[in-house]
Amino acid sequence: MISVNKNRCMRSGRVWFGAFLLVALASALPHWTGAQQAVSNPDQVVDRIAAAENREIATIRHYSPIIETYIQEMRPDKEFGSVPSKDHYFLGLADFKKGVVDRSLLDKPKGAMEKLNPLSHLTEFFSAQYEPDGFLEMVFIDERGIDRSHYHFDFVRREFLGEVRCVVFDVTPLPSSGKFRFKGRIWANENDYTIVRFNGVYTPIATMDGFNLHFDSWRANMRPGVWLPSYIFSQESGGKTGASSVRLKSQTRLWGYDLKGAVHESEFSDLQVEAPGAIVDSAADSQDPSPVEAEREWQRKAEDNVLERLQRSGFVAPPGPVDKVLDTVVNNIELTNNFETEPEIRCRVLLTSSLESFSIGHTIVISRGLLDVLPDEATLATMLAQEMGTIIVTKRSSDAWGFNDLTNISTTEIVARFSFHASPHEMELANQKALELLRNSPYKDKLKTPGLFLKQLDAEQKALPALINPRFGDRVFLGQQLVNSAPQLQAANLDQISALPLGGRIKLDPWTDKIEMVKTKSVALISEREKMPFEVTPFMPYLTFYAAPGSATQTADQAKPTAATADTEPARAPAPVPTPQPQD
Repeated sequence: MISVNKNRCMRSGRVWFGAFLLVALASALPHWTGAQQAVSNPDQVVDRIAAAENREIATIRHYSPIIETYIQEMRPDKEFGSVPSKDHYFLGLADFKKGVVDRSLLDKPKGAMEKLNPLSHLTEFFSAQYEPDGFLEMVFIDERGIDRSHYHFDFVRREFLGEVRCVVFDVTPLPSSGKFRFKGRIWANENDYTIVRFNGVYTPIATMDGFNLHFDSWRANMRPGVWLPSYIFSQESGGKTGASSVRLKSQTRLWGYDLKGAVHESEFSDLQVEAPGAIVDSAADSQDPSPVEAEREWQRKAEDNVLERLQRSGFVAPPGPVDKVLDTVVNNIELTNNFETEPEIRCRVLLTSSLESFSIGHTIVISRGLLDVLPDEATLATMLAQEMGTIIVTKRSSDAWGFNDLTNISTTEIVARFSFHASPHEMELANQKALELLRNSPYKDKLKTPGLFLKQLDAEQKALPALINPRFGDRVFLGQQLVNSAPQLQAANLDQISALPLGGRIKLDPWTDKIEMVKTKSVALISEREKMPFEVTPFMPYLTFYAAPGSATQTADQAKPTAATADTEPARAPAPVPTPQPQD
């Protein structure tokens, strides 16, 4: 049994993108106010970084974002290097005001007697070998702060992370500085010296009672001068603790920093007074709706009640461009099948990583994780067709949510109170209708890839149940006809892509919860090890400075995720801060 350091990722047997981008002078200059504050030696740079980090710690303490951690345990494989063998999932609310604290959003409400039983407080996640608060701690380099009296700083170089120019230091705890100190590398932006990335491990790595994980933690500039934790990637490739070997990869995401303003915040500021003019009395043209129209309006309002609550709680993204992409695919299927529904079918995105979809009345909800791993548009159409089948055939009602008090619940109650599961019989009927829709759709000659996707999903069921099992709706239905018509899976065939790794298609704004499709160049694979269906991969976000909504300072290209490592300066750069010299 693995035992791990107190207050870290795993404890007492409970183990809790690619090239340097040249930035044009015109786009970089606005962000170099800090370059005017020249420093004469490395110590001054370090002192500014330490002061900025103390401010950063205080700032983070004001927030309680949603935190999601997904872990894949890996096993060695001769052909692929390593493959997932087991997975774990946690979803919770952080409470930085109280320190590093999290509350699970997956727990069901407990009765009075259960609350008296200490064992009842161990969640499904705890019953594995991982504790989520250990991953949550990785938002801090050192909660006690970093300074020259506790750490040795070695200047490495200047480097751009996206459009953000940074000074890079290697950081090592000084002797006798105490336990749980950070050892690794930091990137501090030269605008205000806030640390925007840190990569390393807490020390000591392994002791008699624990094991700390290596991690890569990123912060994003969400408001002027405000950098907040956004992504954490962790990996171990065989680290030893006693007789145990640790092999894992994990992704931790934080979002929902502005949940209170997630819905309707801008509506008051967007209010406009109509231009003066005659007011037209339209009362004579008004009429009461028919009973059928009233029923449709009631059901639509019920859908809106649920979606608004899910959005307010950080589970569903606000309406945006991704929804329009999904709506277009649905419209393609509807037009070629010569049918329409009333009210119209619309789509929204669930922000979690689990692979699931469901429908609320005439609204299809598909998870961010599922969108991430779908290999092409035909496979996306297949997922949407399944839910269209549910809407058309089962005619599931959303009447119950028409009363607002039923959806006026806290964030911690969402998973327990909202369930949109279909029965096996309903799923079979919906699947038959989905196949009919697909065979009459523009995707009818492209259904081999959806079949391959379903085959790959079937092959990973036992190893990845935490990813594949839904929290709100239904698992991706394994339509046997599509599976049977697909070719055999060929892991060594680089031209056969059955599923994508996690995290490569949808970009999430941690402050507003808005999402957009990531636009990346097609990359030729060089080995079967790079296929990685459903696997966890590192985060390499393209960091940008905050741009107010509607401003033109951030271009489309700057929004692309890319790797963020290079040793070369741009051909032209703004007036520089004097370079600190490496220390002996």
